[in-house]
Amino acid sequence: MRTRDLTCIALMAAILCILAPVSIPIPVSTIALTLATLAIYFIAYILEPKQAVAAVGLYLLLGAIGLPVFSGYMAGISRFAAPGGGYLVGYLFLAGISSAFIHRFSQPFLQFSGMFLATCITYCIGTFWLATVTNASFLAMLPAGALVFLPLDTVKIFFACWLGRKIQKHINK
Repeated sequence: MRTRDLTCIALMAAILCILAPVSIPIPVSTIALTLATLAIYFIAYILEPKQAVAAVGLYLLLGAIGLPVFSGYMAGISRFAAPGGGYLVGYLFLAGISSAFIHRFSQPFLQFSGMFLATCITYCIGTFWLATVTNASFLAMLPAGALVFLPLDTVKIFFACWLGRKIQKHINK
C-alpha cells in the first residue's frame, strides 16, 4: 500500500471515530441511533472496498483497545459482547459491500441499491446478535433491531449518494 492509501484509511477511520459516538437513544430499542452508518457510507465513496474495510477495522480496533469511539462514547472489547456488538461487526460488511457497489457501478440507482443491501445485511447481523444476547427470537427483535432504523438510514443513503458522488468527483481530479 502506498503512503497516500494508508493516510486516507487513517483519515477516514478518524472521521468515523468522531461521528460514530454521537448517538440518539430510541425509546423502542436498546440500540441507539448513531452517525456511524452515515460516516461509513461516505467512506465507501472515498475508499476502495479493501481500504474501506481497513478503515472500519481500524475504528473497531481503536474502540476495542479503549478509545471512546463507539455509540455514546463507550469503549472496550466488551462492547462486542453487548447488545450492539453485532452492529459493530456488521459495519465491516457495510463498508465492504457499499464500496464494492459504488466502485463497480456508476449508476446512482445501483449504488443506492448496494448501500441499502449492505445496510440490511448489517442490520441482520446486528439483530441476530441482539436476539442472542437478549435471549429472544430474531423475528421478535427485528422491529427494534432493524426496522426502526431503516427509514432514517434510507434518507442517509440518499444524502450519501448525492454528496458522495460530488466528493468522489473532487477526489478523482
